[in-house]
Amino acid sequence: MRIIIAGGHGKIALRLAKLLGAGAAGLVRNPAHLADVEATGAEAVLCDLEKSSVAEVAETLRDADAVVFAAGAGPGSGVARKDTVDRAASVLLADAAERAGVRTFVQISSMGAGKPPAPGSDEVWATYIRAKTEAEEDLRSRDLDWTILRPGRLTDEPGIGLVRLAPEVPPGSVPRDDVAAVIAALLRAPYAGRRTLELVTGDIPIGEAVATR
Repeated sequence: MRIIIAGGHGKIALRLAKLLGAGAAGLVRNPAHLADVEATGAEAVLCDLEKSSVAEVAETLRDADAVVFAAGAGPGSGVARKDTVDRAASVLLADAAERAGVRTFVQISSMGAGKPPAPGSDEVWATYIRAKTEAEEDLRSRDLDWTILRPGRLTDEPGIGLVRLAPEVPPGSVPRDDVAAVIAALLRAPYAGRRTLELVTGDIPIGEAVATR
């Protein structure tokens, strides 16, 4: 199974690539990041989703079985890049997946997406939530086998392998280790229909949580 991970140098993406190993390929825009992706055991591919055409991205998806959108503008980025990465890059990847005939698409979104930004939110956060919401809406409109995953507050604590995974869960946090493990399990599980799932730390083993969704 060949999995393409957009945003391949991100913290979740690198963890996911390590779990998937040689079957994964991480897309990165910075040549200096290629070695970090390769160190996980995955393939590293230079591809800038803010500058590439649909045709160029579709070529990188040739022979892929699934794509994972794990890209994000990241801390410290401004309003413009929240839109060009968190929304537009996801739309571009979905366009390319359709062109390349790759049906399975996992999108990492965020808890809070799908709702208006909270009153008093700063402009950057409000733009981020709107970008994630619009990226979700775009994906739901497509004839793809999609899963939207909305993690809670992300931490770098070691994963514990126990989660709450459902269409709606109470606010909470979740280690990036466990987010990556859930995505790997979702990719390996039999297709269970188009779904939007929220994720926080809980008391259910990841394999069991994924199997019931």
